[in-house]
Amino acid sequence: MSEALLAVADELRDEGGLLAAALSAEPATGGAAWGELAASGPRAGAGPQATALSVEAVREGYLLHRGCPRLFEPGDRDLELIAGDRLYALGLAGLAAAGDLEAVAELAEVIACCAHAAAAGDEELAEAAWEAGATGIGWGRSPALRQAWEQARSGEPAAAAALRDAARQERGDLAQAR
Repeated sequence: MSEALLAVADELRDEGGLLAAALSAEPATGGAAWGELAASGPRAGAGPQATALSVEAVREGYLLHRGCPRLFEPGDRDLELIAGDRLYALGLAGLAAAGDLEAVAELAEVIACCAHAAAAGDEELAEAAWEAGATGIGWGRSPALRQAWEQARSGEPAAAAALRDAARQERGDLAQAR
């Protein structure tokens, strides 16, 4: 489990209350660490830990809304929705407090794209949106990444591949690009 995700759990424990009590004794491991990816880019500057925590908080909020959290036991749908909303707020507020409104806009784009992807049953697009969003937060939004987001907003069938390819190109991960 990533340090950023552990930091999210620590934030919730420090707040106390219902969400702290609902944290899983054994959080799920695995999956992409989008917060760490975002924090590894040059835009993270002097606050990579805060960037990673914020992105992972929003990611956990998204996963809670989908019913597959890492930090909580799945099953209480009402709690998952409330906790998901709280984690969206925690992550976005952290970036806003740091003055990183570009990162807030990136995560808003990710959340919107994932909502459309969920409605369409397109998990590939949702994961590509997370990769593109983390890249946009860490490296900025290149013209290729802007164009890929346009494809995603337009509902183009190749949008997931375009988002992944543009993100990897922006990061210099050309060996992984399709």
